[in-house]
Amino acid sequence: MKRASQAAALLALVGIAVFLAWNHYERRWLQSPISGLVAPVEFDVPRGSSLTSVARRLEASGLMDRPGSWLRYARRKGLATRLKAGEYRLQPGTSPTMLLDQFVAGAVILHAVTLPEGWTFRQALAAIQSHPQVKAELKGLSDAQILARLGMRDAHPEGLFFPDTYRFPRGATDRELLRQAHERLESELAGAWSRRAEGLPLDSPYEALILASLVEKETGAPEERPLIAGVFINRLRKGMRLQTDPSVIYGLGEKFDGDLRRRDLEADTAYNTYLRAGLPPTPIALAGRESLEAAVRPATTGSLYFVATGLGDGRHYFAATLDAHNANVSRHLANLRRGRGVRVR
Repeated sequence: MKRASQAAALLALVGIAVFLAWNHYERRWLQSPISGLVAPVEFDVPRGSSLTSVARRLEASGLMDRPGSWLRYARRKGLATRLKAGEYRLQPGTSPTMLLDQFVAGAVILHAVTLPEGWTFRQALAAIQSHPQVKAELKGLSDAQILARLGMRDAHPEGLFFPDTYRFPRGATDRELLRQAHERLESELAGAWSRRAEGLPLDSPYEALILASLVEKETGAPEERPLIAGVFINRLRKGMRLQTDPSVIYGLGEKFDGDLRRRDLEADTAYNTYLRAGLPPTPIALAGRESLEAAVRPATTGSLYFVATGLGDGRHYFAATLDAHNANVSRHLANLRRGRGVRVR
């Protein structure tokens, strides 16, 4: 009887030792780099996938040699049902526990699309919809239909989206990206409007956005933006027409052939600031943060005119009087004649 008890005790001790050794081995395996992961690998977790199906696919790909241990660990931690669908990049050195954490955190591959400052809404939309990882839901819709799908009550989409680089997982929709860009614009515009200078001849944030879009299209030199805005503000205060070419070009739409002529300046569109006083009815482009800031905090200047230098540097000559402006126009033409306007900006 005594010997039987001793044998049972010894067997229990052996069982405990084996259990502890196995647990130690399994813990080490869970923390060790995945042996088959020797180079970066892209791995897709389809929507609705179970962890068991993912484990089997990993095993079939040579990326999981003990799927049972991985599943037991995930269930023990309460993580087996918390993985997120998406496209993942698995890196060498990743352990099974790190891999599970990656799936649970949804650390998917992020793609990017850039909406440059100065683009029109339609250019931005085309860039988004042409991205191979974007699902286009808004193709073929009119501007009004797109705004309705976005839940926006605005009458015109121009300028209502912030230019930036947006990162997104594969399968994101054009509608989702536009909504994100619109929310950014609202945030940036509200912030700029709250910092506006006193006494501006602007009645609303939307008017500031219109002005910012004009500034965006008028200069490629960041330091000039407050000066350009200052000229426009001075003209608005005096009741002078803005006479800004980019607005005229925007109003011409597809009729503009790349060369602005006198007949274009005489074409009566809602955006012809040579014929109509005040701001155009809507923005004409996507305005960035610097242009927004310039619109609400313009430079204090006596200038009422500006003209491109003609040096190909994106800069302008500024003048407070028409005589001085005409002299600057002569300088501009002389620079062009000398062939200096072909320099890269």
